[in-house]
Amino acid sequence: MFDAVKVKDGCVQWIRDFFEKNGKNCNAVVGISGGKDSSIVAALCVEALGKDRVIGVLMPCGEQHDIDMAELLCAHLDIKNYTINIKDAVDGIKSSIPFELSAQAKTNLPPRIRMSTLYAVSQCFNGRVANTCNLSEDWVGYSTRYGDAAGDFSPCSHLTVAEMKEIGTLLGLPDVLVHKVPIDGLCGKTDEENLGFTYAELDRYIRTGEIDDAAKKEKIDRMHKNNLFKLQLMPSYDPEI
Repeated sequence: MFDAVKVKDGCVQWIRDFFEKNGKNCNAVVGISGGKDSSIVAALCVEALGKDRVIGVLMPCGEQHDIDMAELLCAHLDIKNYTINIKDAVDGIKSSIPFELSAQAKTNLPPRIRMSTLYAVSQCFNGRVANTCNLSEDWVGYSTRYGDAAGDFSPCSHLTVAEMKEIGTLLGLPDVLVHKVPIDGLCGKTDEENLGFTYAELDRYIRTGEIDDAAKKEKIDRMHKNNLFKLQLMPSYDPEI
């Protein structure tokens, strides 16, 4: 059984310990998308550090249809926040590259620019950048390497989507944020439409090894194997070995 209270309290203490060792009196910088993960991470940081040490950064790429959800989160937590539109940066890079970008490159460029933006803000405010990924996304590689998969500390990378929702409810976040249908904000589809299976199916398989659909099991296993490199340190040559 998942003990949401125990895990939430443990995570809050872990964040405090991290900042004590890796940036005493520093601020937590969180990219706020309007989805549950960034909302929960921001709320955990507020409980751990106090609202005055948490900075939210909203990063639409042109028009973002659900930007009001990100604004709602910042207002709910009463945290300092900045809106930085990354469209000019994305368009500038695209127009400067002398060839047609692949579909994958186009998809991953905005998340990587967002992470660069977060680090720019962080270095202006004595900050540490929060990684907002969860276990379910990481398991199948549903994140961008050096984009949203980057950061200085990762409070929720061992929690499934279902567990994240329990934590979000416990933190008193608005229900519309905790249970908002996850959309990557890049291609217009929901996460589950892109993945080909539900997070409920994925979470159950991760925690119990059980899944009813053999084809979905094969796909999850393949995605997990293909994306393990995202969770590992960069390979490096050691002349002493």
